[in-house]
Amino acid sequence: MTRVAHLASRPRVLVLSAPIGVGHDGAARELVRRLGRRGVSAQVLDWTSLVPAWGRQLLRELYAPSVRYTPGLFDKIFADLEHPNRAASRLAERLCRAAEPGALAAARDMDAVVATYPLAGRTLGALRADGRLGVPALSFLTDPAAHRTWCHPGLDEHLTVTAATAVHGRRYGVAMRAVGPLCAPRFSRPKPQATRERLRGELGVPSQVPLALLASGSLGMGEVEHAVRALQQHPRAWSVVACGRNTKLRGRLAGLERVVALGWRDDVPDLMAAADVLVHNAGGLSCTEALVAGLPVVTYRPIPGHGRANAAVLAGAGLAAWPSSPLELAAAVEQCHRERASLPRRRPRAATWWTDDADASAVVAKYAGVDGFGDAAGVAAG
Repeated sequence: MTRVAHLASRPRVLVLSAPIGVGHDGAARELVRRLGRRGVSAQVLDWTSLVPAWGRQLLRELYAPSVRYTPGLFDKIFADLEHPNRAASRLAERLCRAAEPGALAAARDMDAVVATYPLAGRTLGALRADGRLGVPALSFLTDPAAHRTWCHPGLDEHLTVTAATAVHGRRYGVAMRAVGPLCAPRFSRPKPQATRERLRGELGVPSQVPLALLASGSLGMGEVEHAVRALQQHPRAWSVVACGRNTKLRGRLAGLERVVALGWRDDVPDLMAAADVLVHNAGGLSCTEALVAGLPVVTYRPIPGHGRANAAVLAGAGLAAWPSSPLELAAAVEQCHRERASLPRRRPRAATWWTDDADASAVVAKYAGVDGFGDAAGVAAG
């Protein structure tokens, strides 16, 4: 088969994602884009649409409130999901089984299926393990830390962003393959100094001061205000806070000294060019995008559950410092500011990230029956 093959004969791939935050959907969209450049017809399906209404509501509407208002409970649920016999795991498996008929129907006539959401991967793994799903099934782990919910021995392949994640995943008895990030190409394109100066001017931030971009996901979760107060202990540092869709958080931060509170933005690569460091609390898509853009990353007061697990893996791999106090955070921001001012902007060396020459789209395309459509770097950058 070649690139000029008729659309109807192109290999087809289904990507199962979920709108729990934006990280899973962001990876899914980028995978679809890259597969298209490899001659593969791909589409995204919301896995939560395959479960009963009560389960969909539970997953979509209770995630953010539980992190925000009952962090201890969320931490316990995350830990319990590691144990098959506990209530949280039994409930998760019930939802995974409920999604099986819909997943099978959606996978009809597909050449491969990929999950970018953990429970979707477990659904596919179970279907693949007992022979009901006759095409390859893969998962792409969007989190730096592996977890039992991400892993299923029935899956043909577990793909990860970093080599550190692949090593972390060994404890679950499955092989993981580090293939690098699924981020839009605009994050890897170098930005001129003029972009940095223009954005700082528009935001009202002086050109020479340390500037931290605070990311807390699309829902503005976690101890963001604590991080802002901690940064105010630095005598010159400014904070630009990406509040996402959390209008209440943006309102509480408005007017604070040396703080710029933003709503939803589409110019995140430019914001990263203007900043000296990304301060995050979850290890999600914004963290990966910053690493791709060459922006130093610091974890501070991570959210419970996957946030803390991600922080540990990132710190252990040397990809993100994890200061434990306001003074340590201020010192980390100052160090990043000095280094960014003295060194040209660059991406971390690939060897610290991933180990495979092919990106995720190349691996998925091969499982779908396609191979040899150009190099991974060209597809990712296009």
